[in-house]
Amino acid sequence: MAGSSQKTIAITGATGFVGSRMLDLVVREGYDARALTRRKQDDRPGITWVRGALDDAASLADLCSSADIVLHIAGVVNASGRAGFESGNVAGTLAVVEAAKQAGTKRFIHVSSLAATQPLLSIYGETKAKAEKIISISGLDWTIIRPPAVYGPGDGEFLDLFKMARLGFVTLPPNTDGRLSVIHVQDLCRALLALLPEQNDLTAQIYEVDDGKPGGWTQASFAQAIGWAIGKRISAVGIPKWLLRLGARVDRLLRRDKAKLTADRVNYFCHDNWTIDPQKRLPTQLWQPQIETRQGLKDTANWYRQNDWM
Repeated sequence: MAGSSQKTIAITGATGFVGSRMLDLVVREGYDARALTRRKQDDRPGITWVRGALDDAASLADLCSSADIVLHIAGVVNASGRAGFESGNVAGTLAVVEAAKQAGTKRFIHVSSLAATQPLLSIYGETKAKAEKIISISGLDWTIIRPPAVYGPGDGEFLDLFKMARLGFVTLPPNTDGRLSVIHVQDLCRALLALLPEQNDLTAQIYEVDDGKPGGWTQASFAQAIGWAIGKRISAVGIPKWLLRLGARVDRLLRRDKAKLTADRVNYFCHDNWTIDPQKRLPTQLWQPQIETRQGLKDTANWYRQNDWM
């Protein structure tokens, strides 16, 4: 690929669900990768591992040194309180921006979230919106991409829905006609790849990506698609907000820091429109989704089974 010749890309979040797949893709496309990691990793061709974290300025300086592009994927999607979100999404983003500027890296691509469009609904969304603001005034050659819900083989966030579907039902927010957009992790990574080369018309732009389904899915139709993916007819059950709040307390008691349903997420889940803005789609000549969602969900279910997750 023309944009990758001898280019070095620094990646945060490189060991996470999206980041690890993105790391594989950029190496395959011929980029040299510098990847931030908290733990020791096995040596791999094309990758220089940098031990550190978002709150370790020296490691971020090392990460960004000699990088042509910074791809900031790391973020906090779940935390027990405001401090965790602020630290990961706001202070962490500011630290990476500062490291990029100090290193003289010009191109900066940031993975935000559709949650940033509704900052009053959740601390997560509020802190992702703050991160976007930091980047927009950074003076760097920046592009922001806002994915909706990301699924795919190896994802832990959707796993509970697949497990429920096996029992013949899926619990949903109160409004089962509420709409959402989704994207397969590989399609998201391909969209990020398309943003890497310097292209003037991408500078200072915010894009939203999804699976291409016009108007998105209803909560109920998406739940039924998960049922189809595992070969079961399921009932979509809307849960009142007060009961979801109670469920969040129970999940916190049972799974503590690993709780998937949190108080912050209840407000987020109950919003009835999490679809992308079609006006903010990436130019079609640059990128289009390739993975049809029902097939993508089926592949995800097969992965869960093969890896004894389900």
